[in-house]
Amino acid sequence: MAQDFYAILGVSKNATKADVKSAYRKLALKWHPDKNKSPEAEAKFKEINNAYEVLSDESKRQSYDQLGHDVYTRSGGRGAAGGYGAPGGGRGGYQSGPFSWTYSSSGGQGGNPFEGADFGGFTDPFEIFESFFGGGGFGRQARQQKPAYQINITFDEAVHGVEKNVNVDGKKKKIKIPAGVDNGMQIRFNEFDLLISVGHDARFRREGQDVYVTINLSFTKAILGAQIDVPMLDKATVKVKVMPGTKHGSMLRLQGKGVPYPQSSRKGDFYIVFNVIFPQKLTGRQKQLLEEFEKTL
Repeated sequence: MAQDFYAILGVSKNATKADVKSAYRKLALKWHPDKNKSPEAEAKFKEINNAYEVLSDESKRQSYDQLGHDVYTRSGGRGAAGGYGAPGGGRGGYQSGPFSWTYSSSGGQGGNPFEGADFGGFTDPFEIFESFFGGGGFGRQARQQKPAYQINITFDEAVHGVEKNVNVDGKKKKIKIPAGVDNGMQIRFNEFDLLISVGHDARFRREGQDVYVTINLSFTKAILGAQIDVPMLDKATVKVKVMPGTKHGSMLRLQGKGVPYPQSSRKGDFYIVFNVIFPQKLTGRQKQLLEEFEKTL
């Protein structure tokens, strides 16, 4: 017996709409075929998408609950788009210049579980899931087919923005990627959609628009306090005062010194994480001094 839609998403029959959306987002990220290269990924992703289409829609969910899985799927409740797993479209792709090119002829658009921030000309970064495999097909107006490309940029280019000369279908184009884009974000141009893939940086770790840098600190500086140089995103360094008694793993926040939000003057924050280093070997004199210090505590 086939799994019902609740089991596919891993939620109970009493799950709220928010629960269904949250479960779908996690599973879609895990099984998207462009991220998951296992043989069963495409079928699994379609199955997840089908389950979400029903359970996210109040009227469809009510019919599904009343009829049951087998009756509902046999009765035509799945819509007129060729049945679940075939939402009225196909998918293909090839490599062209700096892009990985994919296209979709899927129809319709169901509820978007990734709806969120609006960055001017940007769409939600996960809208590409719908363009690859379809978001519905329940008699709604078909989405216009538009090619989607992926481009790789460096961490620094993502932070500061960059212009790229690219070839699209044999035509040279100059595209501008604004400062602050993140990995997985999608930019919509007139002729195509562009999915951003951002490389890692050896110094900085990014979480959204916030940035973290880990600074090694000797235990004596942590105890006594010091002034240290910290590298920043603009390749400059700033002098930072380390307070006496700084603990391992403690953080110092520099507000508004992180990554800019796309199409905005706002910026995230910059966090300095202190990694206190303890010596592995001590000289006799060093041991004596520490023992004397211990007696004073």
